[in-house]
This record gives sequence, C-alpha cells and structure tokens, in this order.
Amino acid sequence: MSVKNNRQRGVSLIESLVAIVVTALGILGILGVQLRTLADTQTGVRRAQAIRLIEDLSEHTKVNPNAPGNINSYLMNWGATPTAPVDCKTTPCNSQQLALYDVSRWRQAVTNALPNSDVNVFIVPDETVANNNRQLGVMVSWRENEKDTGTGAVFKITNTETGSVSCPANSICHLQYIQLTARCAPYTMGGPTLPQTFCPGV
Repeated sequence: MSVKNNRQRGVSLIESLVAIVVTALGILGILGVQLRTLADTQTGVRRAQAIRLIEDLSEHTKVNPNAPGNINSYLMNWGATPTAPVDCKTTPCNSQQLALYDVSRWRQAVTNALPNSDVNVFIVPDETVANNNRQLGVMVSWRENEKDTGTGAVFKITNTETGSVSCPANSICHLQYIQLTARCAPYTMGGPTLPQTFCPGV
C-alpha cells in the first residue's frame, strides 16, 4: 500500500497546475478579444465624430450667403491653422470674412474632438471650370493610440478621387464631399460697370 501511495503522490498537483495554465490562457484570450473590440469601437466612434464635424462645416457653408463665390476661403492644406481676420460674432462680416471665420472655428473644433488630427479641404479634381466650382472635398485624419510608428499609411485614398491629396502616413482618414449652395446671385442688368448681388430673403 505504501508503494502505491508513493507512486500516485503529486498527481493532483500537476493536474491543478495544468488547469490553472489552461484557465489563464483562456482569460488572456478573452481579454485580448475585449481589447481589440474596444479599439475597433473607438475607431468607429472617431469616424462618427469626423462625419459629424464635416456635416457641421457643410451646415455653416449653407448659412453663408455666397459660399461658392468664396470657395477659396474654405480651402485648407495639411498642417494649416487658419485664422479669422474678423470675429463675426461681434462684428458684421461679408461673405468672405464669414467663410474664413467659420473655417477657423471649425478647424479648432476638429482639434478638440479628434486626437492628433489634421484636415485638408480641397476643390474636387473634376470641377475644372473656375467660376463654376461648387463642391469641396474634406479629408479628416487622426491617429489612434494603438497605432505604431511605421512608414505605411493605415488607410489609402486614391488620388483619382482627390487630385494630389492623400491620407498621411500612420493615420486613419475619412473623406467626404460637401456641396456649396448660394443664396445670392449676380445681378448683371446694371452692366459690367455696376456689378450687384441679389440675395432673396437676406
């Protein structure tokens, strides 16, 4: 009996250690899945924020009486920090000043909402008639905390859609187009020496 007991001594300990290892691996696997799900959810939240921000800019352009006539005032390159020459909340502004004011405040809103964000606003490449440009492309980029510092772009948008604009390396981007509308129209009945603008309802 004593020999038999000696042979079986320690078997329960080994089984317990194996069970602990298997349980630990299972817990680590579940934690990994949860962390990946959390990261994916965060990316989705960031993209939703980018969409809302672009829609906010679109709404501001609709308030401008002549946004298409001042389309160049909305343009912004990567790394640019536009400033408004006039505070339109306290001082009356014309259409161009309002566009610059809106885009400067909007850029700050993007900085506040998205981590390590940048913005590029451009005229879509297929609009080649300068006096008829009415569509802007807005690309918002941001960095997630878990992204590495490699050299490749996380998300690539082809230049056929944006001309020379592409997503920065190591960034996630969202591209959206907004259509500019005008409440004012040129009134040419006075002749070329008397250019006027007609703004119904303004």
